[in-house]
Amino acid sequence: MYKLQSLIRCIFTAALIALIALPTMAQKNSKPNIIVILADDLGVGDVSKYRRLHNPDIKLETPNIDQLAESGMMFTNAHAPAALCATSRYAIMTGNLNYRSPLPWGVWSGYAESVFTPSTLTLGRLMQQANYNTSFIGKWHLGTGFADQDKSNEIYKLVKGKGKKNLRADISKIIADGPSQNGFDYNFTLPSGIQNEPYAAYENDIWYPLHEESMIALIDSGYCERNGFVMEKKEGLGDSHWQPSDIGPLIADKAVEYISNHAKDDKPFFMYYCSQAVHTPHEAPNDLNGVKIKGTTPSKHMDMIKELDQQLAMMVQTLKKEGIYENTVIIFTSDNGGLHVDGDTWNARHEPSDIYRGCKNDPYEGGSRVPFIVSWPNGIKGNTKSNNPVIGLDILATLAGITGTTIEGEGALDSYNLYPTLLQEKEDKPRPYVMLQGGSQKECMIVKDGWKLIVQFDKRDKTDSKRTPIALFDLNTNIWEHEELNYINNPKYAKKVKQLMSLYNTTRDSRKPTRRM
Repeated sequence: MYKLQSLIRCIFTAALIALIALPTMAQKNSKPNIIVILADDLGVGDVSKYRRLHNPDIKLETPNIDQLAESGMMFTNAHAPAALCATSRYAIMTGNLNYRSPLPWGVWSGYAESVFTPSTLTLGRLMQQANYNTSFIGKWHLGTGFADQDKSNEIYKLVKGKGKKNLRADISKIIADGPSQNGFDYNFTLPSGIQNEPYAAYENDIWYPLHEESMIALIDSGYCERNGFVMEKKEGLGDSHWQPSDIGPLIADKAVEYISNHAKDDKPFFMYYCSQAVHTPHEAPNDLNGVKIKGTTPSKHMDMIKELDQQLAMMVQTLKKEGIYENTVIIFTSDNGGLHVDGDTWNARHEPSDIYRGCKNDPYEGGSRVPFIVSWPNGIKGNTKSNNPVIGLDILATLAGITGTTIEGEGALDSYNLYPTLLQEKEDKPRPYVMLQGGSQKECMIVKDGWKLIVQFDKRDKTDSKRTPIALFDLNTNIWEHEELNYINNPKYAKKVKQLMSLYNTTRDSRKPTRRM
Protein backbone atom coordinates (compact mmCIF):
# COMPACT_ATOMS: atom_id res chain seq x y z
CA MET A 1 0.00 0.00 0.00
CA TYR A 2 2.78 2.41 0.94
CA LYS A 3 4.65 1.71 -2.32
CA LEU A 4 1.46 2.48 -4.26
CA GLN A 5 1.04 5.75 -2.35
CA SER A 6 4.66 6.63 -3.09
CA LEU A 7 4.13 5.94 -6.80
CA ILE A 8 0.98 8.08 -6.87
CA ARG A 9 2.87 10.86 -5.08
CA CYS A 10 5.71 10.70 -7.61
CA ILE A 11 3.20 10.94 -10.47
CA PHE A 12 1.51 13.89 -8.75
CA THR A 13 4.84 15.61 -8.22
CA ALA A 14 5.79 15.17 -11.87
CA ALA A 15 2.42 16.55 -12.96
CA LEU A 16 2.71 19.46 -10.56
CA ILE A 17 6.19 20.35 -11.82
CA ALA A 18 4.92 20.21 -15.40
CA LEU A 19 1.96 22.41 -14.50
CA ILE A 20 4.06 25.12 -12.91
CA ALA A 21 6.57 25.23 -15.75
CA LEU A 22 4.67 28.05 -17.41
CA PRO A 23 6.02 30.53 -19.96
CA THR A 24 5.25 33.40 -17.61
CA MET A 25 7.76 32.14 -15.08
CA ALA A 26 10.84 34.31 -14.67
CA GLN A 27 13.03 31.25 -14.22
CA LYS A 28 13.74 28.71 -16.92
CA ASN A 29 13.58 25.76 -14.52
CA SER A 30 10.42 23.97 -13.41
CA LYS A 31 11.43 22.68 -10.01
CA PRO A 32 10.65 25.05 -7.14
CA ASN A 33 13.29 27.21 -5.56
CA ILE A 34 13.66 26.37 -1.89
CA ILE A 35 14.55 28.61 1.05
CA VAL A 36 14.94 27.24 4.57
CA ILE A 37 15.00 29.98 7.21
CA LEU A 38 16.28 29.00 10.64
CA ALA A 39 15.69 31.56 13.37
CA ASP A 40 17.94 31.56 16.43
CA ASP A 41 16.24 31.12 19.84
CA LEU A 42 12.75 32.02 18.58
CA GLY A 43 9.91 30.55 20.64
CA VAL A 44 6.34 29.92 19.52
CA GLY A 45 5.20 32.79 21.71
CA ASP A 46 7.43 35.17 19.76
CA VAL A 47 5.26 34.78 16.63
CA SER A 48 1.90 36.54 16.88
CA LYS A 49 0.14 34.00 14.63
CA TYR A 50 1.07 31.22 17.06
CA ARG A 51 0.42 33.31 20.15
CA ARG A 52 -3.14 33.97 18.99
CA LEU A 53 -3.87 30.25 19.15
CA HIS A 54 -3.96 30.63 22.93
CA ASN A 55 -4.09 34.33 23.78
CA PRO A 56 -5.44 37.35 21.89
CA ASP A 57 -3.31 39.74 23.95
CA ILE A 58 -0.41 40.30 21.55
CA LYS A 59 2.47 42.50 22.68
CA LEU A 60 4.38 42.37 19.38
CA GLU A 61 3.03 41.70 15.92
CA THR A 62 5.05 39.67 13.40
CA PRO A 63 3.04 40.46 10.25
CA ASN A 64 5.43 38.94 7.72
CA ILE A 65 5.86 35.63 9.51
CA ASP A 66 2.09 35.58 10.04
CA GLN A 67 1.50 36.18 6.33
CA LEU A 68 3.83 33.32 5.48
CA ALA A 69 1.73 31.04 7.69
CA GLU A 70 -1.44 32.23 5.99
CA SER A 71 0.02 31.46 2.57
CA GLY A 72 0.93 27.89 3.51
CA MET A 73 0.74 25.24 6.23
CA MET A 74 1.32 26.07 9.88
CA PHE A 75 2.40 23.19 12.12
CA THR A 76 1.14 23.53 15.68
CA ASN A 77 3.01 20.59 17.22
CA ALA A 78 6.52 21.30 15.97
CA HIS A 79 9.79 20.84 17.79
CA ALA A 80 13.46 21.56 17.36
CA PRO A 81 15.51 18.33 17.54
CA ALA A 82 17.09 19.61 20.76
CA ALA A 83 16.56 22.41 23.25
CA LEU A 84 20.00 23.82 22.42
CA CYS A 85 21.14 25.42 19.19
CA ALA A 86 24.30 23.67 17.94
CA THR A 87 22.95 20.19 18.59
CA SER A 88 19.73 21.08 16.76
CA ARG A 89 21.74 22.41 13.84
CA TYR A 90 23.54 19.10 13.45
CA ALA A 91 20.20 17.24 13.33
CA ILE A 92 18.60 19.70 10.91
CA MET A 93 21.64 19.59 8.61
CA THR A 94 21.81 15.77 8.52
CA GLY A 95 18.30 14.46 9.25
CA ASN A 96 19.80 12.41 12.09
CA LEU A 97 18.87 12.40 15.75
CA ASN A 98 21.64 13.78 17.92
CA TYR A 99 22.72 10.47 19.39
CA ARG A 100 24.06 9.45 15.98
CA SER A 101 26.68 12.19 16.22
CA PRO A 102 30.12 11.53 17.73
CA LEU A 103 29.34 14.55 19.94
CA PRO A 104 25.64 14.10 20.77
CA TRP A 105 25.69 16.86 23.40
CA GLY A 106 28.32 19.03 21.77
CA VAL A 107 28.17 22.75 21.18
CA TRP A 108 30.59 23.38 18.37
CA SER A 109 32.51 26.64 18.54
CA GLY A 110 34.07 28.51 15.67
CA TYR A 111 37.30 26.52 16.02
CA ALA A 112 35.89 23.10 16.88
CA GLU A 113 36.41 20.09 14.66
CA SER A 114 33.33 19.19 12.65
CA VAL A 115 31.56 15.85 12.99
CA PHE A 116 30.74 15.85 9.27
CA THR A 117 32.72 13.64 6.92
CA PRO A 118 32.85 13.79 3.10
CA SER A 119 30.20 11.04 3.04
CA THR A 120 27.79 12.72 5.47
CA LEU A 121 24.54 13.63 3.72
CA THR A 122 23.82 17.29 4.43
CA LEU A 123 21.14 19.65 3.20
CA GLY A 124 23.67 21.10 0.77
CA ARG A 125 24.76 17.74 -0.63
CA LEU A 126 21.17 16.56 -1.01
CA MET A 127 20.24 19.65 -3.00
CA GLN A 128 23.35 19.37 -5.16
CA GLN A 129 22.20 15.84 -5.97
CA ALA A 130 18.85 17.36 -6.93
CA ASN A 131 20.74 19.66 -9.37
CA TYR A 132 20.20 22.89 -7.44
CA ASN A 133 22.44 25.88 -6.98
CA THR A 134 23.09 25.71 -3.25
CA SER A 135 23.89 28.44 -0.74
CA PHE A 136 24.38 28.94 2.96
CA ILE A 137 23.98 32.35 4.58
CA GLY A 138 24.32 33.19 8.26
CA LYS A 139 25.25 31.38 11.45
CA TRP A 140 27.07 28.06 10.92
CA HIS A 141 27.94 26.94 14.48
CA LEU A 142 28.97 23.43 13.41
CA GLY A 143 32.72 23.68 13.76
CA THR A 144 35.12 25.42 11.37
CA GLY A 145 38.70 24.76 10.34
CA PHE A 146 41.35 27.52 10.17
CA ALA A 147 45.08 27.21 9.65
CA ASP A 148 47.46 27.40 12.60
CA GLN A 149 49.64 30.51 12.28
CA ASP A 150 52.61 28.61 13.66
CA LYS A 151 51.99 25.50 11.54
CA SER A 152 50.39 26.78 8.36
CA ASN A 153 49.93 23.31 6.91
CA GLU A 154 47.89 22.17 9.94
CA ILE A 155 44.38 22.99 11.12
CA TYR A 156 44.32 25.03 14.31
CA LYS A 157 43.15 23.06 17.35
CA LEU A 158 40.72 24.74 19.73
CA VAL A 159 42.15 25.72 23.12
CA LYS A 160 39.47 25.17 25.75
CA GLY A 161 39.17 26.54 29.24
CA LYS A 162 38.18 29.72 31.02
CA GLY A 163 40.47 32.60 30.18
CA LYS A 164 42.19 30.67 27.38
CA LYS A 165 42.63 32.71 24.20
CA ASN A 166 42.71 31.25 20.71
CA LEU A 167 45.10 33.75 19.16
CA ARG A 168 47.12 31.43 16.92
CA ALA A 169 44.31 30.75 14.47
CA ASP A 170 44.71 32.28 11.02
CA ILE A 171 41.16 33.56 10.64
CA SER A 172 41.74 35.09 7.22
CA LYS A 173 40.33 31.98 5.52
CA ILE A 174 38.21 28.93 6.32
CA ILE A 175 40.14 25.89 5.10
CA ALA A 176 37.99 23.02 6.44
CA ASP A 177 34.65 22.03 7.93
CA GLY A 178 32.65 25.00 6.63
CA PRO A 179 29.74 25.23 4.21
CA SER A 180 31.97 24.97 1.11
CA GLN A 181 33.20 21.58 2.29
CA ASN A 182 29.68 20.34 3.01
CA GLY A 183 27.67 20.87 -0.15
CA PHE A 184 27.12 24.61 -0.52
CA ASP A 185 28.22 26.27 -3.77
CA TYR A 186 28.03 29.76 -2.27
CA ASN A 187 28.28 30.81 1.35
CA PHE A 188 28.33 33.90 3.50
CA THR A 189 29.25 32.52 6.88
CA LEU A 190 29.38 33.56 10.52
CA PRO A 191 31.25 30.65 12.12
CA SER A 192 29.74 31.29 15.57
CA GLY A 193 26.95 33.71 14.79
CA ILE A 194 27.22 36.96 16.73
CA GLN A 195 27.97 35.48 20.14
CA ASN A 196 31.43 33.96 19.98
CA GLU A 197 34.87 33.90 18.36
CA PRO A 198 35.92 34.40 15.65
CA TYR A 199 34.03 37.69 15.38
CA ALA A 200 34.19 37.83 11.61
CA ALA A 201 32.25 37.08 8.41
CA TYR A 202 33.37 35.01 5.42
CA GLU A 203 32.27 34.97 1.80
CA ASN A 204 33.10 31.73 0.03
CA ASP A 205 35.58 30.95 2.83
CA ILE A 206 37.50 34.24 2.56
CA TRP A 207 37.39 36.82 5.35
CA TYR A 208 34.91 39.57 4.44
CA PRO A 209 36.09 42.89 5.93
CA LEU A 210 33.21 44.78 7.47
CA HIS A 211 34.80 48.16 6.72
CA GLU A 212 37.42 49.46 4.31
CA GLU A 213 39.72 49.97 7.27
CA SER A 214 39.06 46.60 8.88
CA MET A 215 41.91 44.58 10.34
CA ILE A 216 42.02 41.32 12.25
CA ALA A 217 42.20 42.31 15.91
CA LEU A 218 41.40 41.15 19.43
CA ILE A 219 37.77 41.61 20.34
CA ASP A 220 37.68 41.81 24.13
CA SER A 221 35.31 43.14 26.77
CA GLY A 222 36.88 46.61 26.50
CA TYR A 223 36.25 46.68 22.76
CA CYS A 224 32.64 45.68 23.31
CA GLU A 225 32.13 48.31 26.01
CA ARG A 226 33.57 51.03 23.78
CA ASN A 227 31.23 49.99 21.00
CA GLY A 228 28.10 49.84 23.13
CA PHE A 229 27.40 46.13 23.55
CA VAL A 230 28.11 43.36 26.03
CA MET A 231 30.43 40.43 25.26
CA GLU A 232 28.38 37.25 25.08
CA LYS A 233 31.05 34.54 25.30
CA LYS A 234 34.85 34.60 24.96
CA GLU A 235 37.37 37.22 24.01
CA GLY A 236 38.95 36.35 20.69
CA LEU A 237 40.06 37.33 17.23
CA GLY A 238 37.75 39.15 14.87
CA ASP A 239 37.11 42.07 12.58
CA SER A 240 38.21 45.41 14.06
CA HIS A 241 34.86 46.89 12.99
CA TRP A 242 32.71 44.12 14.50
CA GLN A 243 29.30 45.40 15.57
CA PRO A 244 26.49 42.86 16.25
CA SER A 245 23.76 45.30 15.17
CA ASP A 246 25.26 45.43 11.65
CA ILE A 247 25.15 41.68 11.06
CA GLY A 248 21.40 41.17 10.53
CA PRO A 249 21.15 43.78 7.76
CA LEU A 250 24.35 42.41 6.20
CA ILE A 251 23.17 38.80 5.91
CA ALA A 252 19.68 39.88 4.85
CA ASP A 253 21.23 41.94 2.03
CA LYS A 254 23.33 38.92 1.02
CA ALA A 255 20.19 36.79 0.87
CA VAL A 256 18.42 39.36 -1.32
CA GLU A 257 21.47 39.58 -3.55
CA TYR A 258 21.65 35.80 -3.90
CA ILE A 259 17.97 35.53 -4.86
CA SER A 260 18.30 38.28 -7.47
CA ASN A 261 21.48 36.79 -8.93
CA HIS A 262 19.91 33.35 -9.39
CA ALA A 263 16.30 34.25 -10.18
CA LYS A 264 16.70 33.58 -13.88
CA ASP A 265 19.18 30.70 -13.81
CA ASP A 266 18.54 27.48 -15.66
CA LYS A 267 18.84 25.63 -12.36
CA PRO A 268 16.65 26.33 -9.32
CA PHE A 269 18.32 27.53 -6.14
CA PHE A 270 18.39 26.32 -2.56
CA MET A 271 19.24 28.77 0.20
CA TYR A 272 19.72 27.79 3.84
CA TYR A 273 19.42 31.07 5.71
CA CYS A 274 20.42 30.96 9.39
CA SER A 275 19.53 34.27 11.00
CA GLN A 276 21.47 35.76 13.89
CA ALA A 277 18.14 36.80 15.43
CA VAL A 278 17.04 36.52 18.13
CA HIS A 279 20.19 35.34 19.89
CA THR A 280 22.01 37.56 22.34
CA PRO A 281 23.62 40.06 22.36
CA HIS A 282 20.35 41.81 21.65
CA GLU A 283 21.58 44.63 19.46
CA ALA A 284 19.12 45.45 16.69
CA PRO A 285 19.84 47.88 13.84
CA ASN A 286 18.29 51.32 13.85
CA ASP A 287 16.21 50.35 10.85
CA LEU A 288 15.85 47.60 8.27
CA ASN A 289 13.91 47.42 5.03
CA GLY A 290 12.68 50.97 5.56
CA VAL A 291 11.23 50.07 8.96
CA LYS A 292 12.54 51.53 12.23
CA ILE A 293 13.62 48.72 14.55
CA LYS A 294 15.79 49.76 17.49
CA GLY A 295 13.84 51.07 20.46
CA THR A 296 10.42 50.55 18.88
CA THR A 297 9.32 47.63 21.09
CA PRO A 298 9.21 47.18 24.89
CA SER A 299 12.60 45.42 24.99
CA LYS A 300 15.85 44.87 23.12
CA HIS A 301 14.88 41.20 22.78
CA MET A 302 11.62 42.10 21.10
CA ASP A 303 13.47 44.53 18.80
CA MET A 304 15.33 41.47 17.50
CA ILE A 305 12.07 39.64 16.80
CA LYS A 306 10.88 42.64 14.80
CA GLU A 307 14.18 42.62 12.90
CA LEU A 308 13.78 38.93 12.05
CA ASP A 309 10.29 39.62 10.71
CA GLN A 310 11.74 42.24 8.37
CA GLN A 311 14.52 39.93 7.22
CA LEU A 312 11.83 37.52 6.04
CA ALA A 313 9.94 40.39 4.42
CA MET A 314 13.01 41.37 2.39
CA MET A 315 13.32 37.87 0.95
CA VAL A 316 9.64 37.55 0.11
CA GLN A 317 9.58 41.00 -1.51
CA THR A 318 12.57 40.06 -3.67
CA LEU A 319 10.99 36.76 -4.72
CA LYS A 320 7.86 38.64 -5.79
CA LYS A 321 9.87 41.32 -7.58
CA GLU A 322 11.72 38.65 -9.55
CA GLY A 323 8.49 36.82 -10.41
CA ILE A 324 9.43 33.58 -8.66
CA TYR A 325 7.56 33.76 -5.36
CA GLU A 326 4.74 31.45 -6.47
CA ASN A 327 7.20 28.70 -7.30
CA THR A 328 9.35 29.00 -4.19
CA VAL A 329 9.10 26.76 -1.15
CA ILE A 330 9.83 28.62 2.09
CA ILE A 331 10.31 26.66 5.31
CA PHE A 332 10.53 28.75 8.46
CA THR A 333 11.46 27.37 11.88
CA SER A 334 13.79 27.84 14.87
CA ASP A 335 16.72 25.94 16.38
CA ASN A 336 15.20 25.70 19.89
CA GLY A 337 12.60 27.24 22.13
CA GLY A 338 12.50 30.84 23.25
CA LEU A 339 14.64 32.83 25.66
CA HIS A 340 13.74 33.81 29.21
CA VAL A 341 16.57 36.21 29.90
CA ASP A 342 15.17 39.69 29.40
CA GLY A 343 13.45 41.49 32.29
CA ASP A 344 11.94 44.13 30.02
CA THR A 345 10.35 41.39 27.90
CA TRP A 346 8.76 39.83 30.97
CA ASN A 347 7.59 43.19 32.28
CA ALA A 348 5.83 43.69 28.96
CA ARG A 349 4.05 40.34 29.48
CA HIS A 350 5.47 38.95 26.27
CA GLU A 351 5.79 35.17 26.65
CA PRO A 352 8.47 33.65 24.36
CA SER A 353 7.32 30.11 25.23
CA ASP A 354 3.62 30.96 24.98
CA ILE A 355 1.67 28.65 27.32
CA TYR A 356 4.44 26.08 27.62
CA ARG A 357 6.70 25.40 30.58
CA GLY A 358 10.40 26.14 30.31
CA CYS A 359 12.62 27.73 27.69
CA LYS A 360 15.81 27.13 25.72
CA ASN A 361 17.99 24.44 27.35
CA ASP A 362 15.03 22.88 29.22
CA PRO A 363 13.50 19.41 28.70
CA TYR A 364 10.00 20.88 28.98
CA GLU A 365 7.84 21.84 26.01
CA GLY A 366 9.04 25.43 26.05
CA GLY A 367 12.58 24.25 25.36
CA SER A 368 11.80 22.54 22.07
CA ARG A 369 8.45 23.89 20.82
CA VAL A 370 9.08 26.08 17.78
CA PRO A 371 7.18 27.66 14.91
CA PHE A 372 7.26 25.55 11.76
CA ILE A 373 5.73 26.97 8.59
CA VAL A 374 5.85 25.74 4.99
CA SER A 375 4.73 27.98 2.15
CA TRP A 376 4.62 27.09 -1.57
CA PRO A 377 1.82 28.93 -3.39
CA ASN A 378 2.06 26.74 -6.50
CA GLY A 379 2.32 23.49 -4.59
CA ILE A 380 0.37 23.44 -1.33
CA LYS A 381 -2.91 24.87 -0.11
CA GLY A 382 -2.68 28.06 1.89
CA ASN A 383 -4.13 28.92 5.30
CA THR A 384 -3.97 25.32 6.54
CA LYS A 385 -2.83 23.83 9.84
CA SER A 386 -1.48 20.49 10.94
CA ASN A 387 -1.17 19.17 14.48
CA ASN A 388 0.97 16.23 13.36
CA PRO A 389 4.20 16.07 15.37
CA VAL A 390 7.13 17.35 13.32
CA ILE A 391 10.81 17.91 14.11
CA GLY A 392 13.29 20.24 12.44
CA LEU A 393 15.27 17.27 11.19
CA ASP A 394 12.28 16.39 8.97
CA ILE A 395 13.31 19.15 6.58
CA LEU A 396 15.87 17.02 4.75
CA ALA A 397 13.54 14.15 3.80
CA THR A 398 10.80 16.66 2.96
CA LEU A 399 13.08 18.43 0.47
CA ALA A 400 13.93 15.05 -1.03
CA GLY A 401 10.20 14.38 -1.39
CA ILE A 402 9.45 17.75 -2.97
CA THR A 403 12.31 17.47 -5.47
CA GLY A 404 11.86 13.75 -6.20
CA THR A 405 15.39 12.97 -4.98
CA THR A 406 16.25 9.51 -3.67
CA ILE A 407 18.20 9.28 -0.43
CA GLU A 408 20.66 6.44 -0.61
CA GLY A 409 22.40 4.44 2.12
CA GLU A 410 22.87 5.86 5.59
CA GLY A 411 21.61 9.38 4.99
CA ALA A 412 18.83 11.11 6.95
CA LEU A 413 18.20 8.15 9.25
CA ASP A 414 15.51 9.90 11.30
CA SER A 415 14.05 12.46 8.89
CA TYR A 416 10.32 12.11 8.23
CA ASN A 417 9.09 13.20 4.80
CA LEU A 418 6.32 15.76 5.36
CA TYR A 419 5.39 16.08 1.69
CA PRO A 420 2.33 13.82 2.08
CA THR A 421 1.21 16.04 4.96
CA LEU A 422 1.71 19.18 2.89
CA LEU A 423 -0.43 17.63 0.14
CA GLN A 424 -3.03 16.68 2.76
CA GLU A 425 -3.10 13.08 1.61
CA LYS A 426 -5.90 11.14 3.26
CA GLU A 427 -3.67 8.17 4.02
CA ASP A 428 -0.92 10.30 5.54
CA LYS A 429 0.41 8.88 8.81
CA PRO A 430 2.14 11.05 11.39
CA ARG A 431 5.18 9.93 13.35
CA PRO A 432 4.17 7.17 15.78
CA TYR A 433 6.35 8.76 18.48
CA VAL A 434 8.79 11.62 18.91
CA MET A 435 12.30 11.53 20.40
CA LEU A 436 13.99 14.80 21.35
CA GLN A 437 17.02 15.99 23.26
CA GLY A 438 17.13 18.52 26.06
CA GLY A 439 20.01 20.84 26.73
CA SER A 440 23.30 20.92 28.56
CA GLN A 441 21.95 18.96 31.57
CA LYS A 442 21.74 15.82 29.39
CA GLU A 443 18.05 14.97 29.33
CA CYS A 444 16.14 13.30 26.53
CA MET A 445 12.43 13.12 25.91
CA ILE A 446 10.13 10.62 24.24
CA VAL A 447 6.47 11.39 23.46
CA LYS A 448 3.93 8.82 22.33
CA ASP A 449 0.16 9.27 22.20
CA GLY A 450 0.56 12.46 24.21
CA TRP A 451 2.50 10.80 27.06
CA LYS A 452 5.90 12.37 27.63
CA LEU A 453 8.77 10.77 29.50
CA ILE A 454 11.87 12.80 30.44
CA VAL A 455 15.04 10.76 30.88
CA GLN A 456 18.20 11.83 32.69
CA PHE A 457 21.55 10.62 31.30
CA ASP A 458 24.82 10.23 33.11
CA LYS A 459 27.96 11.98 31.88
CA ARG A 460 29.20 9.08 29.75
CA ASP A 461 26.11 8.68 27.54
CA LYS A 462 27.13 5.27 26.20
CA THR A 463 24.95 2.28 25.37
CA ASP A 464 25.44 0.96 28.90
CA SER A 465 25.24 4.36 30.58
CA LYS A 466 22.72 5.02 33.29
CA ARG A 467 19.41 6.41 32.06
CA THR A 468 16.94 7.43 34.71
CA PRO A 469 13.31 8.42 34.05
CA ILE A 470 12.69 11.63 36.00
CA ALA A 471 9.31 12.93 34.81
CA LEU A 472 6.11 11.65 33.21
CA PHE A 473 3.46 14.04 31.92
CA ASP A 474 0.18 13.46 30.11
CA LEU A 475 0.28 16.27 27.56
CA ASN A 476 -3.29 15.45 26.52
CA THR A 477 -4.56 16.90 29.80
CA ASN A 478 -1.49 18.73 31.12
CA ILE A 479 0.18 20.50 28.20
CA TRP A 480 1.59 22.97 30.76
CA GLU A 481 3.56 20.16 32.49
CA HIS A 482 2.43 21.21 35.94
CA GLU A 483 4.77 19.57 38.43
CA GLU A 484 1.93 18.41 40.70
CA LEU A 485 0.83 16.21 37.76
CA ASN A 486 4.24 14.63 37.30
CA TYR A 487 3.35 10.94 37.55
CA ILE A 488 6.89 9.57 37.66
CA ASN A 489 6.53 8.28 41.24
CA ASN A 490 2.87 7.29 40.98
CA PRO A 491 2.56 3.44 41.02
CA LYS A 492 -0.54 3.73 38.85
CA TYR A 493 1.65 4.83 35.94
CA ALA A 494 4.63 2.53 36.46
CA LYS A 495 3.65 0.46 33.41
CA LYS A 496 3.53 3.59 31.23
CA VAL A 497 7.01 4.63 32.40
CA LYS A 498 8.34 1.16 31.66
CA GLN A 499 6.78 1.11 28.18
CA LEU A 500 8.17 4.50 27.17
CA MET A 501 11.58 3.77 28.67
CA SER A 502 11.75 0.48 26.79
CA LEU A 503 10.73 2.14 23.53
CA TYR A 504 13.38 4.81 23.95
CA ASN A 505 16.15 2.36 24.82
CA THR A 506 15.24 -0.08 22.06
CA THR A 507 15.07 2.64 19.42
CA ARG A 508 18.29 4.30 20.44
CA ASP A 509 20.43 1.24 21.14
CA SER A 510 19.34 -0.63 18.01
CA ARG A 511 20.32 2.45 15.98
CA LYS A 512 17.68 1.46 13.43
CA PRO A 513 16.33 4.24 11.17
CA THR A 514 13.13 6.01 12.23
CA ARG A 515 12.76 7.85 8.93
CA ARG A 516 10.07 8.07 6.28
CA MET A 517 11.28 8.74 2.75
